[in-house]
Amino acid sequence: MNARTLLLCLWPLGASAQGFAGLGAGAEGFALPDPAWTPAFPADHGSHDLFRIEWWYLTANLEGPDGTPYGLQWTLFRTALAPGGAASDQLWMAHAAVTGAGFHRVAERLARGGTAQAGVTADPFAAWIDEWRLEGTLDGEAALSAQGEDWAYAMTLSAEGPVVLQGQGGYSVKSPEGQASHYYSMPFLAVEGTLTLPEGEVAVTGQAWLDREWSSQPLSEAQTGWDWFSLSFDSGEKLMGFRLNEADGSAFTAATWIAADGTPSPYPDGAFVAEPLATAEAGGREVPVRWRVTLPDRGLDVTVEALNPEAWMAVSVPYWEGPVTVEGSHAGRGYLEMTGY
Repeated sequence: MNARTLLLCLWPLGASAQGFAGLGAGAEGFALPDPAWTPAFPADHGSHDLFRIEWWYLTANLEGPDGTPYGLQWTLFRTALAPGGAASDQLWMAHAAVTGAGFHRVAERLARGGTAQAGVTADPFAAWIDEWRLEGTLDGEAALSAQGEDWAYAMTLSAEGPVVLQGQGGYSVKSPEGQASHYYSMPFLAVEGTLTLPEGEVAVTGQAWLDREWSSQPLSEAQTGWDWFSLSFDSGEKLMGFRLNEADGSAFTAATWIAADGTPSPYPDGAFVAEPLATAEAGGREVPVRWRVTLPDRGLDVTVEALNPEAWMAVSVPYWEGPVTVEGSHAGRGYLEMTGY
């Protein structure tokens, strides 16, 4: 058994026939999110090893010199095999992707903790696995890089707005039973750099959105996956909304409306609605690729549509992730992630 196969066997989601439903597994012995938690930066940009699950999740909507749209993703996941926070009990997995209207290229990396192959430090901030890196000052300027077999990207990120706490002060409830995570976003990141594609290099500029989340049981036992939207409107306002799908066909929702100055307004279950309008085949599954998204309290009624319907992440724990366009009461662009399909 090679090292990659061993890591996949150890990885909780990869080893579970439930797929993303494995995030509803019990959390005995691990730390649990606390509604009274107060964020502390830069410490909270770092790793929280007493919790079972954590991620650093960056997506970006980009544009080439001729106006051609692109998207990129860079994600580092940490999961603990056992409580206690020992470095050797941490497993690391990373996904990187670059997407255009006619292509979607994906790569994956895996590592075991305690080897220096992967990790996160808070001050100075650095998150890495092999040569893939996100490092710098997250509230200032940072560098991002990754590569696959025939593609790569190198980007500079510049913060143009504040950290946004999701849910109630960073305590994000995920189910009627009370499962929750600590969750904050950095949705005001300007980005510029170079995509290296088989056709050559492309200079790009755009907007990036970094999500940070950690928990020990972020789903309930009855939840099978989620549909997550990060939308940036031409007005400067933004929306984070998710729909957590239950085994009986119902869904639990939550959202945060983010003003142009970064002020968040959280919304409880039922206020945010995402309805599939059309599907496409991706990765051998039928996946929704056009949605009607509404938030009546903000007069929002938009159609969200995939730039590339085939943006399937064919990785160890597969899912759909890609850039989207937004039209209707508000115009803009963003990213959509769908799991459990």
